[in-house]
Amino acid sequence: MSNFLTKLGYEKNAKLLFLNKRTCGIWLIWVSLVILLSTIFGGEQKIHQGIFYVGYFAGLFITVGNKALIRKFSYGSPSKFQKKMSIFSIIFMFVLLVLIGGPYFGVHNYRMIWLGAFLAIGLHFFPFAVVHGKSMIALGMLASINALIGILNSSIPFYVIAYIDVILKAIFGFILLFSKNPLQTTSRIQM
Repeated sequence: MSNFLTKLGYEKNAKLLFLNKRTCGIWLIWVSLVILLSTIFGGEQKIHQGIFYVGYFAGLFITVGNKALIRKFSYGSPSKFQKKMSIFSIIFMFVLLVLIGGPYFGVHNYRMIWLGAFLAIGLHFFPFAVVHGKSMIALGMLASINALIGILNSSIPFYVIAYIDVILKAIFGFILLFSKNPLQTTSRIQM
């Protein structure tokens, strides 16, 4: 594992600063609202795909691609290692989406497709811990457990699992949005 991290640019005993927690918080709040609306209007497909995809990509443009918003809410640029871990986390998520939810596309099992997506997203938060801090581990655990409960217990209505996912993302989004400037605190995280 350390060989893999070294290839991504990790320097042993490097102190990581989480300078983009607030922008991540805005993204999580946005995505939680998109999932909420998509679930409300989801119908047979559980999540309304049009609302979800338009909302997701609009959110990328509005939050991640918006330099003015990033300048306002970011405390600085992430390290090269953190940038590479962000890319790795996103690729990891897409691979998991295909592996977990993909097999259910052929049979149109939308419940399992979306629960697989929730699980993949929950798991992709773990590597994001080196980008946005330890709260991502807690979010990853809670989101993954929520998705697994829905996968393992089909008697729980999908919308219950989806609304719990919305609440989790929104809570952690607000926690990150209102986080303090790591450059003004002395507690830096060491891997």
